[in-house]
Amino acid sequence: MIGSAFEIHNVSGAIRDAVAPVFLLTGIGSILGVLIGRLGRSIDRARFLTDAPEEKRERFKDELKIIVRRTKWLRRAIGLATFAALCICVSIASMFLSVETGLRLSHLVMISFIISMASLILSLLCFLREIVLASREVIVPYKQMEKSRKL
Repeated sequence: MIGSAFEIHNVSGAIRDAVAPVFLLTGIGSILGVLIGRLGRSIDRARFLTDAPEEKRERFKDELKIIVRRTKWLRRAIGLATFAALCICVSIASMFLSVETGLRLSHLVMISFIISMASLILSLLCFLREIVLASREVIVPYKQMEKSRKL
């Protein structure tokens, strides 16, 4: 329990220090929303293609392969972003535990924050890869269409 002005100052300092990681959590949450939305659209398109009649399904085989690859990259990105958010939570919790218990947890705060940043970077790289695949899904058929018109 907080008993003195010094302890209140320590707790308020921990709250102040935790504000920046909380904003980071908000950003990661926004990124997760985008990733989950893209994953949902990919899954819906894959279901539509697999439910198509056999003769149409053969025509969309290449698109379905790309969608499966996109889904894998999105799952990786979502997993890494979620892990980054969990590491931020560990970092914030460690700050408050340090203030409350007097334990020196600065290394845990630092390590969890660094791991979070590395995980977030990898998540964004996975997202970038998924975007490349998604754009290829549009560009390749367009180039094939243009090539067939020239012939």
